[in-house]
Order: sequence, then C-alpha cells, then structure tokens
Amino acid sequence: MARSDSKPLNSADKSRVCVARIGAAHGVRGEIKLWSFTEDPAAVADYGPLETQDGKRQFEIESMRAAKDHVVVRLSGVEDRTAAEKLTNTDLYVPRDRLPPIDEDDTYYHSDIIGLAAVTPDGVALGKVTALYNFGAGDLIEIATAQGGEPLLLPFSNAVVPVVDVPGGKLTVVVPSVIE
Repeated sequence: MARSDSKPLNSADKSRVCVARIGAAHGVRGEIKLWSFTEDPAAVADYGPLETQDGKRQFEIESMRAAKDHVVVRLSGVEDRTAAEKLTNTDLYVPRDRLPPIDEDDTYYHSDIIGLAAVTPDGVALGKVTALYNFGAGDLIEIATAQGGEPLLLPFSNAVVPVVDVPGGKLTVVVPSVIE
C-alpha cells in the first residue's frame, strides 16, 4: 500500500516529499483550499513550515478546518484573495526527515517509487517509473518504456503492480491485455 504524498509526483529529489497542493482561493481574506497528500489530511500541519518546490517560499499553517474533500487553511504571509489566487496549483514540500518513519513492510511514500525499474513477472525490462498521478479515481503509474515512444500509463493497483521492491530498485508490472 502506498502512502500518497503527491499528485503528480515526478521529482528525482528524495530528500523532500510533496505533502500538499494549494487549490483555489476561499473567500476574500486570504484563505485557500488545500489538498493534503498525507495519510491523515490534518497531519500536514504537523510537519513544520511547508515550502515551494524551488524552496524559495515557506508557509506556516496558521489555521485549518476540514471541508468536504480538502481542508481550508490560512497560510502565513497570505493576507488576501489576490495573494491566495497567485498560489493556486502550487505544490508544497517538507524535508523527508520531518515525516514519520514507515514501519510496515508494504508501505512506502510515492516518492520512493520514482526512478524504480519496471519489469514483467518474467523479469523482462519495461522501463523506468517517471511519475505517479491521481485524478480522483485512483493512482496511476507512468513508465517510460525502454524502447522509447509513448510512456505506459497504468493503474497503480495490486493487480497491475503486485510487487514493489524499493530496496531492490524495481517493481513488477503485469501489463493488462488489450481488448480488441
């Protein structure tokens, strides 16, 4: 089981983990919708300052309340709707060492998957994992194929990806057959 920590994630930098994405402004006083990628959505506030991908801006969560499928937050330095609107679709990161350790064998952060080799159950190389996405219906894994061309975009499910071996640097992919 993967701990979702991004949407999409395609960075090779393993020292930081994407924990949230800023959505639209909420109201006129600088509040924003925030999509948390942590197992417990409210835990995003527990990891200290959140920073932009380039690390140039940091934000503290000053207040947070639950909404239907996101949280509404007030971030330090975001004083009005105009400032909030400028941050729409900004991914927020924290250093990996601020996150809790993972003790379960079959659990990992999505960022651990990026860069793994993708092989068939017979060990034939398919390519390399380049990104993970979630558009609302479940996680999808993107694999840049060894032959080049269009990447594979497959469900990141136990049926399609039955084995994830992070220490071994690979995952096993059962490519679904095409229905004609």
